Amino acid sequence: MGISRVTEPITADDDTIRSALKDAFLPALLPALAHATGDLSILRDELRPRTLAPAVPQAGLPAEAQDAARELALEAIRRIRDGAVAPNSHTIEEDVKRTVAWMTDSPASDEYVHLLMEELAPEGEDPRAPDWRMDPAVRFSVVVIGAGMSGILAAIRLQQAGIPYTILEKNADVGGTWLENTYPGARVDVSNAFYSYSFAQRVDWPTHYSAQGTLLDYFRSCAEEYGIRANIRFGTEVIEAAFDEPSRSWRLRVKGADGAEETVVAQAVISAVGQLNRPNVPNIPGRDSFAGPSFHSARWNHDVDLAGKRVAVIGTGASAAQFIPPVAEQAGELLIFQRTPNWFVPVPHYYDSIPAGLAWLYRHVPHYIHWQRFWLFWTTTDGMLPAARVDESWQPRDRSVSQRNDELRQLFTAYLQAQFADRPDLLAKVLPGYAPASKRLILDNGIWARTLKRENVRLYTEGIREVTPAGVVTDDGVEHAVDVIIYGTGFQASKFLTPMRIVGRDGIELNEQWDGDARAYMGITVPHFPNFFMMYGPNTNIVVNGSIIYFSECEMRYILGCLRLLVEGESRAMDCRPEVHDAYNERIDAANRQMVWGVATVNSWYRNEKGRSAQNWPFNLVEYWRQTREPNPEDYSFI
Repeated sequence: MGISRVTEPITADDDTIRSALKDAFLPALLPALAHATGDLSILRDELRPRTLAPAVPQAGLPAEAQDAARELALEAIRRIRDGAVAPNSHTIEEDVKRTVAWMTDSPASDEYVHLLMEELAPEGEDPRAPDWRMDPAVRFSVVVIGAGMSGILAAIRLQQAGIPYTILEKNADVGGTWLENTYPGARVDVSNAFYSYSFAQRVDWPTHYSAQGTLLDYFRSCAEEYGIRANIRFGTEVIEAAFDEPSRSWRLRVKGADGAEETVVAQAVISAVGQLNRPNVPNIPGRDSFAGPSFHSARWNHDVDLAGKRVAVIGTGASAAQFIPPVAEQAGELLIFQRTPNWFVPVPHYYDSIPAGLAWLYRHVPHYIHWQRFWLFWTTTDGMLPAARVDESWQPRDRSVSQRNDELRQLFTAYLQAQFADRPDLLAKVLPGYAPASKRLILDNGIWARTLKRENVRLYTEGIREVTPAGVVTDDGVEHAVDVIIYGTGFQASKFLTPMRIVGRDGIELNEQWDGDARAYMGITVPHFPNFFMMYGPNTNIVVNGSIIYFSECEMRYILGCLRLLVEGESRAMDCRPEVHDAYNERIDAANRQMVWGVATVNSWYRNEKGRSAQNWPFNLVEYWRQTREPNPEDYSFI
């Protein structure tokens, strides 16, 4: 499957266009047409979005305003079709600033406009691509660990900068989490326009939120289009990476698919293994005694036929909430063992295909998908962040941490109450008693309630005492006999980079230095580990405000800036200064303590074994963009 990124010429008649406009999201379509035609008079005051709340249809535009907007859009599309578009008399920056002010009813700073110019790529370019290339005479190479989303991005940028690189990938193909997680129902919980590279926007997504197979195809296509496959060594796992001070290089001990080991040498290493790559299988007494098949959702055993079987699912987190509904349709009986209920965000179109009319508009209206991306960027990212921030004067804090957070709790509570109005017994089990955003929120279109109400589904909230050869024993002493056990228990998010052994200067081992409490400067570099860079490292997880792809693009630009300092300077290695690293992490920790996940006591992978959030980013998106635009040489020692 190729990536369809270029809009197609418009040849349709007016009736076809008018029909397509019935499916349009107008607050993003009008800016796209103003952009495409250069006619900002399209952005009329009476057609402004009335609300930025993500769930409100057409941003609250009344019916008569929608009709007027569609007629205006028809006329603009007709002009594009007929070649009647006049040259634009404004600069792109001016247009973007005026358009953002129309969409959000607030002025955008020059800095924010600069960020949007990168996100929107309004002139079809790739603003985040390196504007320099390494001198071929310089001997400098990079090893990238992992060929998932971040690894593919790293390779693309290294290739654009002319830096030789090799990707070491333990699997047989690219895709990372979207290759490994093949459980039924697997899909992303960030809208397609935002869960994709800014420079590789598709105009032909089949659904609003892509399923696993679609995303795997997307990343495979990116790898093909940018020609990076030739630089990937598949079936190659990194056992150890050690910095050699005399040569200022990294020596990586790797194991091939045949078990043979060898050493790979490079001047820099980029770890693109992320946080969520090692399954967490709980240490339940008797776990290995179970006589039937058992497996973790991230290692789904497709050879096990669940049809008519009595199946136990342990865990109800994000992955489990996706695979439980299809498993319920197959199993004869499904027993769900829940430790903590989830807050669900109502998204009625979560599983829906993109309507035919909207799909036509994406394919034919220039910039539409980019302005849709901006709308998502503004309304579903930083717009949600204040609801996760702690109000110190707010009491009590057991169920909410501020007025905004409590409004969110009331909204989500009302949703669950409506979904389970006919089953108060289930409502008592599924209604959380902690503040929203303390742990991961889950998108839902009503399928969770429909599944739990099925005749063949049972939800248990008692703790699990042990696993026996026959099944699961709960704390009340009841043994639940089952044929299959599926663990939907998440990942070892706090154990960064494991099971790799990373050795820096003076023989310091990274996980020993971290001692279960991972920290990094910008989430990217760590003192005593020169030229070792991380993507999706400590404190770069986005909770309520963004896409990890956005962070990866920011991280890779920063890494390229570091590499440029090395290949164009006199030193070939740079080491983060401890005092810079420590001050940065003090700021991160202080900010995380002001977020709901920093004060919550509910169990969550958002905190490590020491009770600290080593995962989450506590600020807005523009802040990370600002701090990663280019490295400050004074933050590093050059050796």
